[in-house]
Amino acid sequence: MAEISRTALEAAVREYRDPYLEKDLYELGAVKALEVDESGQVSVTVQLPYASEGIAGGLKQIVATSLENVDGVTGADVQVSQHIHAHKAQRDLESIGGVKNIIAVASGKGGVGKSTTAVNLALALAAEGARVGILDADIYGPSVGMMLGIPEGQRPKTEGNKYFLPVEAHGIQAMSMAFLVTDKTPMVWRGPMVSGAVQQLLTQTLWKELDYLVVDMPPGTGDIQLTLAQKVPVTGAVVVTTPQDIALLDCKKGIEMFRKVDIPVLGIVENMSVHICSNCGHEEALFGHGGGERVADDYQTELLGQLPLHLTIREQTDGGNPTVVAEPDSEVSRRYRDIARRLSAGLSTRARNETGPIPSISISDD
Repeated sequence: MAEISRTALEAAVREYRDPYLEKDLYELGAVKALEVDESGQVSVTVQLPYASEGIAGGLKQIVATSLENVDGVTGADVQVSQHIHAHKAQRDLESIGGVKNIIAVASGKGGVGKSTTAVNLALALAAEGARVGILDADIYGPSVGMMLGIPEGQRPKTEGNKYFLPVEAHGIQAMSMAFLVTDKTPMVWRGPMVSGAVQQLLTQTLWKELDYLVVDMPPGTGDIQLTLAQKVPVTGAVVVTTPQDIALLDCKKGIEMFRKVDIPVLGIVENMSVHICSNCGHEEALFGHGGGERVADDYQTELLGQLPLHLTIREQTDGGNPTVVAEPDSEVSRRYRDIARRLSAGLSTRARNETGPIPSISISDD
């Protein structure tokens, strides 16, 4: 059998360009091994740097087909995995034990679907193969527990009478003030008390080796948000808005807040972009059109995606079975997963935290 050209094999692999990072696999440093045996069978090992399970099948097929077109190749086996790194937080704040990256999901105002987006984003990242947790930092109006279908009254277990164990639901780890109080308990607290409570929930929870911890921030840009942004090691932020002009004004304030505390804004999610009629499927831009894209352009950030105003999103989330898990093959779920991949890919280009996160705290009787 004629010797197979390694240059031709590498050229075949380079034909695949990553759809989110717009580089070939060698430029990404994603090709970990390329071998060919005496029979002409080629084996390739690829490791992507972001949550990417949804595109792994297509990558395998495209690269295998490209390799099989090389003279002398009898077959190709492509193995695809992912490895998510820890990235630097603002001012190099000390990482939280068991957490590689913290992503804050915020909005300049309430009512734009921030919590719904945060929950579905966390579930979408998990569906893409990442280990994910979610922290409900909205102390005044915690809703993550209900959205994940966690029964009222369920309390987190403790370890060593000092640390909480996160509550697991739909394959992700969750912590919320709602797990410690009843639905009827008003949190009549001033800003410093709320900030302290969030920091306690964050640092006194034994997170289990998370790639991403999604933090559902309270709406607005006041004292609480500023304190959290200054003291919590946030890797990046996502700002949720609607196309409505008044929401876009507050979206800009949210971006400016993160800029002041040196937290990179990874992108904008435009929620309620179009209304889809549940009877006829007609689409109509009730709140305007193109606002999220204009803000993204103005602030040199990315429009991660646009989500429709659809009755089933609200019904499923209120029922504790969010869209990403209730209808994983639906168009809305595909949009959430595309946003998750785009967010994760963008974050993978940031400076890495070479020291890595602090190991999870372990309790012993010694």
